[in-house]
Amino acid sequence: MKAMVLAAGRGIRLRPLTESVPKPLLPLGPYPLLVWNLLLLRRHGVENVMINLHYLGEQIRQTLGDGSQWHMNLSYSHEPVLLGTGGGIKRVEEFFEGGPFLVLNGDTIAELDVSRLVACHRKKEALATMVLRDDPDVEHWSVIETDGDDRVMRIQGKGRAARENDAPPCRRMFAGVHVLDPLMLRHVPQGAFSSIIDAYVWWLERGAMVAGYVFSGYWSDVGTPERYAQVQRDVDTGILNVPE
Repeated sequence: MKAMVLAAGRGIRLRPLTESVPKPLLPLGPYPLLVWNLLLLRRHGVENVMINLHYLGEQIRQTLGDGSQWHMNLSYSHEPVLLGTGGGIKRVEEFFEGGPFLVLNGDTIAELDVSRLVACHRKKEALATMVLRDDPDVEHWSVIETDGDDRVMRIQGKGRAARENDAPPCRRMFAGVHVLDPLMLRHVPQGAFSSIIDAYVWWLERGAMVAGYVFSGYWSDVGTPERYAQVQRDVDTGILNVPE
């Protein structure tokens, strides 16, 4: 299986830290943030990874190179104009060679069993599988509604219409990691900005099987100075383990 790590964002909320360094290269313990995700993928046998670039992207390319220092094969997609999560993935769909693939946000740190996630995706024969988390502040994120079998029904209220006999849905947040079937990209416009969530909603409205994989391990969206400081403390105190 191949993977894509999304690393094209500007990291505006982390300024001034990101004024001269792209967010994926901010240090965390012995590695940049992005390398934590690469080592997570390698631990589970994923060695061929696409990384999209935009803001200060050449720094990322120069730092990571071809990935051989981590026994991986890295490819890059430079976006002169940001394409969003949908457009960025669509741009390189040929890279995935027609099979399911993983997508990770480059600024997300998670101690996730990727192998179990992929096995769940295959067992459920899903079009896509989203890693979900319970969070007391779920409204702060994009609310994902699932049924009793952890099947995704709606994202931010959009998707499969509610039915009279439906049980109250579980409300969870999306953790920024998912497995996609290439069919998911069929209605994503080529060369235009779009969110992959738009594709999710399109398929959910038509009854497609989108699975939820509920995850309770360590997770952080390193998107603000406060969360970045917290994840650094978690590494220092051993709450978050340095990847091998």
